[in-house]
Amino acid sequence: MQPLAPSAHLDTFPRDSLPPRQEWPELVFDLPELRYPRRLNCAEELLDATIARFGAQRPALRAGSGQVWSYGLLREHVDRIARVLTEDHGLVPGNRVLLRGPNSPWLAACWLAVLKAGGVAVTTMALLRATELRDIAAKARIGLALCHRGYTDELERAGPPGLRVMEYGDAGSELNRRAESKAAEFAAVPTAADDVALIAFTSGTSGRPKATMHFHRDVLAIADTFSARVLRPRPDDLFGGSPPLAFTFGLGGLLVFPLRAGASALLLEKATPEELFTAVGRHGVTVLFTAPTAYRTALPRIDTYDLRSLRRCVSAGEALPADTWHAFERATGHRIIEGIGSTEMLHVFISAADDDIRPGWTGRPVPGFRARVVDEKGAVLPDGVPGRLAVQGPTGCRYLSDDRQRAQVQHGWNITGDIYVRDADGYFRYQARADDVIVTAGYNIAAPEVEQAVLRHPAVLDCGVVGVPDAERGSVVKSFVVPAPGVEPSKQLARDIQEFVKSEIAPYKYPRLVEFVAALPVGATGKLQRHVLRAGVPVDRP
Repeated sequence: MQPLAPSAHLDTFPRDSLPPRQEWPELVFDLPELRYPRRLNCAEELLDATIARFGAQRPALRAGSGQVWSYGLLREHVDRIARVLTEDHGLVPGNRVLLRGPNSPWLAACWLAVLKAGGVAVTTMALLRATELRDIAAKARIGLALCHRGYTDELERAGPPGLRVMEYGDAGSELNRRAESKAAEFAAVPTAADDVALIAFTSGTSGRPKATMHFHRDVLAIADTFSARVLRPRPDDLFGGSPPLAFTFGLGGLLVFPLRAGASALLLEKATPEELFTAVGRHGVTVLFTAPTAYRTALPRIDTYDLRSLRRCVSAGEALPADTWHAFERATGHRIIEGIGSTEMLHVFISAADDDIRPGWTGRPVPGFRARVVDEKGAVLPDGVPGRLAVQGPTGCRYLSDDRQRAQVQHGWNITGDIYVRDADGYFRYQARADDVIVTAGYNIAAPEVEQAVLRHPAVLDCGVVGVPDAERGSVVKSFVVPAPGVEPSKQLARDIQEFVKSEIAPYKYPRLVEFVAALPVGATGKLQRHVLRAGVPVDRP
């Protein structure tokens, strides 16, 4: 294993907090474009190097209001913010900076400025509350936060000792005022390619937060693999989507990928399915990133949206049902590119596009990555046999001071926590999250398989399936169902759904319990929160 390059970090906490090298996954750099120089600042590559290739006048970032920042203007803002950080706040390379706010050009500029100044960006979901923010600030030892003006209350309530909060977002905000007086030039700190650039907290469901640490080279690697080899963006593309920049799916799809390609990105503060698909036509979005739920939710009104500008649709965050894929393709002509990624791996590592797509299958390993299906001991399973998904590539899991590293990385492979099956052609098909397998009366049932069967019933708009305790069977399958518009819930409808599922999949998998709800709980990333359903938290009834 190649030793790490000498760090540019004066604050050594990030490198000191990396797991022992023997607990890292094996890293793979098979593609020539992944052999990066030993010294590398990814913000400089994404901004200054892109300007050198394409010019400063190209549009880079757009706000929902219609405001457009050119690459040159973005660099001016980034360099001024970097000066505020270093000159006014004494930021030294390696210091962590918490970023909080909805998607916007200003949040993107803050992220780039932190990295260009050699700091470590810790971007948080705008919906996090004081307790969660307090845990993050403590775990990452954060002394400075840049926060959108409308989102400071929870940070102030969190009150971590010594945390300095600086607002951004409009001319009256402290960061904006200070930046206006600074020179629009800043020389990027010559960080090592394997200096930590960002700490991303997983969108896990419970327990202690897990903080994943990613290097400057990792940020470029996700653009030079999935984006360049599968998505294949063009410089005239306009990226848009719903995932927050704090979610690595959004960071890649709405900032890193467009900047690496010389393209532009639309950053929406609010992106419900209605707002998102309306924005596609209003702004001319060509590459769309969102979760399966958004595609499914948009279908009943798909004819009301202007989608003529679209040429690429990407889905991740959870498995995309084949029925949703086919329905969207019939309605729009677009073949959704599905992918599986993780915060630990930073972005997508299995996917397929265009004629390589097999609806219902995630795809094959993205060029630059390897994947296999293994048993509990790490032995490779035969094709057709479900097991644990194991992945290697140029990125990999490195938790910040966390003993769970040893469970996440085994025998040099990243163990994703997903159950998959591989076929003879090398395609991978999702079965379930390891913790979403319902064991009932000795049978193992994958919750997503039941969900997809329920969704095929014409009276169902959406559903979530979990196992709930049962004295006789240990647990039973329960389906939370959102009725389609105009459908009235009833006991008879519940029985109809149960009988329908029995006709679609093995009868023992049917939901013995059906509860009708007005909406399903989803997180900021668009994922169904099955842990909320399992916990019995009250859900609004229709």
